[in-house]
Amino acid sequence: MDNASAMVWGALAGDSLALGVHWIYDQAAIAARHGRISGLTDPPPGSYHPNRRAGQFTHYGDQTLLLLESVADCGGFDPADYSRRWRALFEGGYDGYLDRATKATLARLAEGWEPQDAGSASDDLAGASRIAPVVLALRADPEACVKACRAQTALTHNNAKVLDAAECFARTALACLEGTPPAEALVRSLEGRLPGSPLHAWMDAGLAAAGEDSVAAVARFGQSCHVDGAFQSVVQLIARHQDAPAEALADSAMAGGDSAARNLIVGMVLCAWKGLEALPPQWIEGLDARERIATALAKTA
Repeated sequence: MDNASAMVWGALAGDSLALGVHWIYDQAAIAARHGRISGLTDPPPGSYHPNRRAGQFTHYGDQTLLLLESVADCGGFDPADYSRRWRALFEGGYDGYLDRATKATLARLAEGWEPQDAGSASDDLAGASRIAPVVLALRADPEACVKACRAQTALTHNNAKVLDAAECFARTALACLEGTPPAEALVRSLEGRLPGSPLHAWMDAGLAAAGEDSVAAVARFGQSCHVDGAFQSVVQLIARHQDAPAEALADSAMAGGDSAARNLIVGMVLCAWKGLEALPPQWIEGLDARERIATALAKTA
């Protein structure tokens, strides 16, 4: 399997790995229950994902899979098509979690807003975490790819910092596909770009922490959904574990908080660099949606 397809598998496997501990902030409780997370697990009773089981996705992963099928069927990113599918998913009896960004976007769409204008103002990193299918589909045209990654993010998270994060991680993944090591790709993604963006300082902080234990670093940067701490945490995880995707994803899950959003990006970037062989095969074999994923990927080859 080529690394372009592997980065999509890596992103989705990362989301599923995080499912069982997603939005649990107590790192000691995660360690007490799991030891070290090494496989796909059920969410615990009382979690944010009570209708999910091991091998399924969080609401982030569900949206990423939907995006993959959209780009596969359309031969590229079609914002109108993805918006229609996205709205139908959440208005069609969806039994997963609806976050504030989703609710705000749905409300605007219901009021008649155009999809490109209806995105919430949320500063959660999650809006930028879905981009692996777009990078796959448009990897031959980097600037078109970056533009599309920003556009898909804006459909639900129309926030300048989140859009910049989508661009940064899209450029990082593209460079990894071309053979640039992830830490170097991260640095290059911002060189000469996004003047005045706080991402420059966040990038420096994340890279400077590469020698730290990732669980501790995520706790220090912030475990929550907000892009400031989440961006720094993603950079640290990638830089520390650039040749060990499975360790990066497990560390992110053990760190707690919004591990699913982090893992979608970490899995994308590191599997774009190392390929799918760097992940335990059971993480892929255990995905409920593996046939849907494989079918959609076959259309984008």
